[in-house]
Amino acid sequence: MRKSHRVVAAGAACALAGVALYGAGAATAGQSTANSTHEPYNIGQLVKDIDTYYGTAADSNGVYQASPDSPYAQDLAQIDADARRYIDKAARKAHRHGEKPAVVFDIDDTLLLSLDYEKRYNYTFNPTTWNDYVNKADRPEVFGSPELVRYAESKGVEVFYNSGLSEAQRAAAVANLKKVGADVNLDADHMFLKDKANPPAYLSDCATPGTWNCTTVQYKSGTRKHIEDDLGYEIIANFGDQYSDLDGGYADRTYKLPNPTYFVS
Repeated sequence: MRKSHRVVAAGAACALAGVALYGAGAATAGQSTANSTHEPYNIGQLVKDIDTYYGTAADSNGVYQASPDSPYAQDLAQIDADARRYIDKAARKAHRHGEKPAVVFDIDDTLLLSLDYEKRYNYTFNPTTWNDYVNKADRPEVFGSPELVRYAESKGVEVFYNSGLSEAQRAAAVANLKKVGADVNLDADHMFLKDKANPPAYLSDCATPGTWNCTTVQYKSGTRKHIEDDLGYEIIANFGDQYSDLDGGYADRTYKLPNPTYFVS
């Protein structure tokens, strides 16, 4: 399963760094709605702005890539620098207190960039084309994210993944993460994916075998609660490109990565 509600996120492309990091009580920071009587932002111009933000260009194989010199890459570099400083400090503190520090990463557009899919399908979503794209296991990294995964591991921090991808997409996700260098804790005990047929007991409030009623926030926060309450870790940082990746608690600090191409409630 991929992003359930997908729209182009107007106005986000050029002002993301200022809302990249937010804490408790700021769950709606940086969000806006189209509930206005005024003419909306022109979608053709918005696509141009998004291309400028990513520095979008097709490579020799015709695959759309982001530029390492783009505003997008610059925003990510600022987030990564802050996250590294924080992880180092928080990990040392947790270890002194006898705690088991952990970090949690979303996958789509947090570790693996889907820009080529968005461009090819004009920022629309189709489950069949999305599944085919994921199963190619050939998405490029989100700049700096695999290095951040390895950095957290080097500081004695347990790495977990909390993704909206489905169990059927597990093999492709693992292969793709290995390909970009995020080869840390890619086993089923650390990578949590959606299993609608047989959901885990800790999601019983919103999911039972064959019946899935979990919102993104319920699924992701419920998984983080499981990591903390059942597995005994202290989640020092949670990373995602959607606010729904981050809302719901069970993380000391949250990092919002830029994504102006779709929105997931």
